[in-house]
Amino acid sequence: MDRKLLKNIEYPILIAIILLTIISVLMISSATHAMSSGGSFSTARKQLIWFGIGLAAMVFVISIDYHSFANWANIIYIINFLLLIFVLFIGEEGGGAQRWLDIGSFRLQPSEFAKLAVIITLAKHLEKKKSLSSLQDLLSVGLHMIPVMLLIAKQPDLGTSLVLLAMVLGMLFIAGLSYKLLAGIMTAGIFSLPIVWLFLKPYQKDRILVFINPYLDPLGKGYHVIQSKIAIGSGKLFGKGLYQGTQNQLNFLPVKHTDFIFAVLGEELGFIGGITLFILYFILLYYSLRVAFKARDLLGTYIVVGVVSMWAFQILINIGMNMGIMPVTGIPLPFMSYGGSSFLMNMIAAGLVINVGMRRQKILF
Repeated sequence: MDRKLLKNIEYPILIAIILLTIISVLMISSATHAMSSGGSFSTARKQLIWFGIGLAAMVFVISIDYHSFANWANIIYIINFLLLIFVLFIGEEGGGAQRWLDIGSFRLQPSEFAKLAVIITLAKHLEKKKSLSSLQDLLSVGLHMIPVMLLIAKQPDLGTSLVLLAMVLGMLFIAGLSYKLLAGIMTAGIFSLPIVWLFLKPYQKDRILVFINPYLDPLGKGYHVIQSKIAIGSGKLFGKGLYQGTQNQLNFLPVKHTDFIFAVLGEELGFIGGITLFILYFILLYYSLRVAFKARDLLGTYIVVGVVSMWAFQILINIGMNMGIMPVTGIPLPFMSYGGSSFLMNMIAAGLVINVGMRRQKILF
């Protein structure tokens, strides 16, 4: 890399990610304190290892011009498509879903990396589009996206399918999608909800019903949300202190180091901890959007907007479900929830954002 490129790095993005990782390690350590056979730092140590691997991957990504990734769009799309097909046939099951591929001692979740594949390939596709004012203009976008979304929904992984949809809408909006067409799509989506309901799995229907009223099944399907709301509410202003949360330490909170990591933070660090997290996310999203609008071409803008749409949607849904204002979907909280594939994917995504920002100006020799 030319030294002139390093001067364009958006350091607030890196600082926000490092601080989020520190908070994540602390919260994971606390969340696994009462249930870990290897000590409270066993799972948190793995998260640190993933941060190290992710940092190496980020350096690799920023060292290659993002235009090169776009030029490999067809190869990336095919590899992503094949991995999603492999999952359906030889994938490992867990939690009622078949989403993982065993690669030695590492479990790869292709649907996480599908987000990156969609961002890069769709950005390249949109760069060539001259207009998005008719349904015919959207036909190629649909043909590009629908096969991937269907394969992920088949696993089943409705949460990731919704994330992909949010990413696509964000990228289409910034690409100049007609307001009339956008309103038409949203209207069609609302009217298609009864049809979608028919194809939902029983547990997915239960999640929606429990979202409306968690006390329909307080010891079953609604248990997660009720305990999460109790944990966050009991944290009050300053929280109960690290390793001191009763909902957390007494194991009332389920899947607390992954889906409900925000509830752990809310109980032990309180409102102040929650606001700190929001500020860090605001910095991450704000400076990423600044990169998008300063990008030297549309390709860079589309890539960054895709990443920002992904992060913003996941933050909104995850924190919302922890607070009981969104249905439980299993969407991880970026840079906070434990998970190798998710953390690595987010680090690579951050690398793409920094990559675009570094190359916002042409280097003159």
